[in-house]
Amino acid sequence: MLKEVIIVEGKMDTVAVKRALECDTIETGGFALRPQTLKQIEAAYKKRGIIILTDPDGSGERIRKFLTERFPDAGQAFVPKKDARVPDDVGIEQAKPEAILLALSKVHHHEYNPEPVFNVADLRDNGLSGSPEASRKRDLLGAELGIGYGTAKTFLRRLNTYGVTREEFERALEKVKEE
Repeated sequence: MLKEVIIVEGKMDTVAVKRALECDTIETGGFALRPQTLKQIEAAYKKRGIIILTDPDGSGERIRKFLTERFPDAGQAFVPKKDARVPDDVGIEQAKPEAILLALSKVHHHEYNPEPVFNVADLRDNGLSGSPEASRKRDLLGAELGIGYGTAKTFLRRLNTYGVTREEFERALEKVKEE
């Protein structure tokens, strides 16, 4: 049984996560978090720790941002869009157990990093911003690093706050180039 409680958006997300491993979950019910749900999340955060595993879409990112501001030491797990998609929908409930386990094996935590390791030039020089393929490359690299997809600004922030090292970045870039 996983020590941390996994925070998901809905009931079907819980079903998908529990197909992958034995764990406890709390469902946010979307972005309209009820006060009682926030109290449950806070109790889990203080006693066991939490891992935020929201859908790889705009709504999921808004929920993640809101929860991360309230619970800054929460673990962050990301299932890439390509692994959470069916023709008309994207979400954790669509992910196979292997994709969920892989995401949970790459959990990141925010770290205080007074001097960022990465800057805008790193993104631009590696085709991660300012090019037609930048969005796709960020998606692939984010999946490889386990930091999820984001705009160039969000991606840069995650590189610097999730403790990604220069070596990890370079290895992941090489792996993505090979694909």
